[in-house]
Amino acid sequence: MTSAVIVSVRVEASAEEAFRAFTDDIGEWWRPSALFALTPHGDGALYFEAGEGGRLMTRLPSGREFEIGKVLAWAPGALLRFSWRPASVAPDHATEVEVRFEPVGVVTRVTVEHHGWDDVPQAHAARHGFPLGPFQARLADHWRGQLRRLAENARNS
Repeated sequence: MTSAVIVSVRVEASAEEAFRAFTDDIGEWWRPSALFALTPHGDGALYFEAGEGGRLMTRLPSGREFEIGKVLAWAPGALLRFSWRPASVAPDHATEVEVRFEPVGVVTRVTVEHHGWDDVPQAHAARHGFPLGPFQARLADHWRGQLRRLAENARNS
């Protein structure tokens, strides 16, 4: 895993509050994307099972649940790392997301680093045939939008 998409946002909250907003409230601020759908039936309602060894899950409108990834690191107010595998991606092509929470004065910089897509072949359905560079640019736009909603949600909480 050599290349990564890295995006940041400043959240008007402490690092601990930003971490809670990211993990506890992900079902409130996450929005589906047609290009980056988590399952063929949409994204559903995302939620984390807290703690290292927990999971990132989604509950679809049918009630069915799907595991998106496993929590690899859980350090409230500092670091969250989890595997990321939409339904179209085989387990051996799972990617990884690292989220850092860094105090910057009275706000917190939340940085998402999503890497591992260079191990997913260009022809794979999850990459939509895009070469790595354009794919990563679109993925960065997707994460930027998600993080903007995280910041809005945290500000309104």
